[in-house]
Amino acid sequence: MENYPKNKPWRKWVSMLAKEEVQILPDAILMKNGKTIMHRWETPLMEYMAAFVCEGGGDIIEMGFGMGISATAIQSHNPTSHTICEINPIILKELYKWAEDRPNVIILEGNWNDNIEKMGTYDGIFFDTHDDANAYKFHECHKKIANPGCRTTWWNNLDWGYNELEIEGTEFEVIPVNPPTNDYFHHKSYWMPQHIQG
Repeated sequence: MENYPKNKPWRKWVSMLAKEEVQILPDAILMKNGKTIMHRWETPLMEYMAAFVCEGGGDIIEMGFGMGISATAIQSHNPTSHTICEINPIILKELYKWAEDRPNVIILEGNWNDNIEKMGTYDGIFFDTHDDANAYKFHECHKKIANPGCRTTWWNNLDWGYNELEIEGTEFEVIPVNPPTNDYFHHKSYWMPQHIQG
């Protein structure tokens, strides 16, 4: 399907997550205005996505820590290294606590787009940022940091195969889901992006 044009209004969104006073609850992260950033119901999906990313082992990178659901799932696959890029200062505090007993974790503070020069190359990439105005630029970063065979996925909030990151060769696996009532995902199927670098 055709990608959204870059001049659409949503392309003008500027991520406020860097300054947002988020509220971390046991089952969700909320923005100050009450909007949900992520929710615990995503756990099975995050675990499945992490398994895809980690299938070949090696060095893994995540953009966005959130509740640490995908990060914990990635750790269960014993990656050689696990780099996590996080922009929000409140979530960063939780990330540092989480990483205390995980010596293979490397933390990059700030926007992924400002940390490209600090990145290495990776065998798995999990991209899950929030209202990210730079997401459509990631395909350029991907070319620099993806090793041959690198497995990449990202959160897809739509019920079709929307290639938000504009990475050529991406395929989609349709997964049945039954989310509870929430303010961001209302579909009965999740279209999981899957890309394997040639």
